[in-house]
Amino acid sequence: MRHTPYGYDIVDGKAVVNEEKAEQIRKICENYLGGMSFMAAAEYVGLSMSHCGVKRMIQNERYLGDEFYPAILTREIADQIEKERMRREKMLGRNDRVKKSLPEAKVYIGFTALKIALKYKDPIRQAEYAYSQIRNEVSS
Repeated sequence: MRHTPYGYDIVDGKAVVNEEKAEQIRKICENYLGGMSFMAAAEYVGLSMSHCGVKRMIQNERYLGDEFYPAILTREIADQIEKERMRREKMLGRNDRVKKSLPEAKVYIGFTALKIALKYKDPIRQAEYAYSQIRNEVSS
């Protein structure tokens, strides 16, 4: 079974809303829409969470309800939060960040080694020597 999202309890195999925790989630949303940061909104209700943790929590689609989880938030609140998040992101100049692409990885397609002579009696040193003799060939 997957992790049970904050705000729910599993009772007799069914997800039920934990009203105390659900109220914290609703209050975080209210505080965020009122101008607080994600972290400050969570701290205000007694939760110590990172910015990303709060963001992930309030963006969790399960809080809108599905076949297993009853709704804690409305679609309207979720849309308002996303709209406010995008507004703040734009205001702070964080909406035009370009994702840096990683350099293309080199793929090793072949390995070669000459016949390895016994150079050391110590098996570890011999293995190190043998591995040092391996040459790789990279496809361009």
